Amino acid sequence: MSIIQQHTSSSLSDAWRTINIDALDPDSSQNFDTTTLHPPLPEIGEAEVRQLNGQVRQLLRGGDAEGALRGCLESPVYNGADGAKDAHLQTVIEVLQSIKASDMTPMLQRIYKSEGGSELLDVLVKYLYKGMSVSASSSGPRTPSRASSSLTPQQTGFSQVTGRPGASNESTGAAMSVLLSWHEKVVDVAGLGCIGRCMSDWRKV
Repeated sequence: MSIIQQHTSSSLSDAWRTINIDALDPDSSQNFDTTTLHPPLPEIGEAEVRQLNGQVRQLLRGGDAEGALRGCLESPVYNGADGAKDAHLQTVIEVLQSIKASDMTPMLQRIYKSEGGSELLDVLVKYLYKGMSVSASSSGPRTPSRASSSLTPQQTGFSQVTGRPGASNESTGAAMSVLLSWHEKVVDVAGLGCIGRCMSDWRKV
């Protein structure tokens, strides 16, 4: 028997394939808690969101649309139940629909130039994309889910899109048009960087 045959039969096997290399690497994620890479986020409950939404709608009724938009963007729901996130998304879209097209760019410019304005517009982009995804999923022939039906604006007297019986597709299309218009204006003011920051941010609304 040759030396190669001896090693093959006695010492060489496929056992090396089961070695966990990551466990031997000191820089591997298995050797430290990856959750420490992200700062903890406060959990926001549905009651807190309802309270915030009431304050935002009060600002809308008082004619302070910019204050209402700032209120929504300064308190994004990153860590919370789906119901809380859906409720806040509905409020954000309701505020966006209440603002005239001619007021979009001046308002965004004021927010962007203020302290922390760039981050606020990044948050706005996140809600625009989430609203678009929900609107797109609800535009098909299937029955809209609870999340998609939450896009129907409440009757506050400010919304550009009002829910009418049998007009869900029309209302959804109008809501999508509003979101696309806002997206165009945000990119014009904040640049394409806001899209990249939104896509790479681990915090999701």
